[in-house]
Amino acid sequence: MSKWPVKVVPSLLAGDFGRLAAEAKKAEEAGADALHIDIMDGHFVPNLSLGPRAVAAINRATDLFLDVHVMIYNPYDYVERFVEAGADRITFHFEATEDVEETLAFIRKCNIQAGLAFCPETSLSLIPKFLDKCDLILLMTVNPGFGGQAFMPEVLEKVSFTRKLCDDLDIRQGGVVETKKNALPPFEIQVDGGVDGKTAKQCIEAGANVLVSGTYLYRAPNMREAIESLRRP
Repeated sequence: MSKWPVKVVPSLLAGDFGRLAAEAKKAEEAGADALHIDIMDGHFVPNLSLGPRAVAAINRATDLFLDVHVMIYNPYDYVERFVEAGADRITFHFEATEDVEETLAFIRKCNIQAGLAFCPETSLSLIPKFLDKCDLILLMTVNPGFGGQAFMPEVLEKVSFTRKLCDDLDIRQGGVVETKKNALPPFEIQVDGGVDGKTAKQCIEAGANVLVSGTYLYRAPNMREAIESLRRP
């Protein structure tokens, strides 16, 4: 089991797009820690989804922390629009821009959290450079772009690698490198894709502490019970 609290974040991509406000409220009432909103441009990934206006509408419907995952090229150009829409964290893909450090810095300058995502095939050797520059690392456990895919267990090695780095360097949430142990929360390592009652346990054991789950939660007869099953598998 995890030595730190596990956060469960329903992915709205698996909800009913005709009832976004209700689906957001459903996650809130079920005890979710945040709401994951996938933004796709049809170029970086072969699918289209929501935009800033939809994020703003969702923000009006819920008090949940909005975890906005942008699967788009040139994410820097859209940061301000999603901040204005109510994003509490913007996570973009390492593979989508050459301006990774500048984009992370700009997101933080807007007084929200900055996350950096890595596709399954991206080398884990690229992760260490950015650990002290962001608030969260997202390790995709499916290929980005579509919900309902099968979990890729080979990514667990990257999760373990990243957690060990954080522990060895004592990097805490907020990208702060600490020289002594203190009460700060752990650096956030998020997994997204194919997370269910079985794979959640594997992710937690590997070192993830933020679990994004779509199909498993939104298709559950009781979302609250499903969230608890992931939080304490």
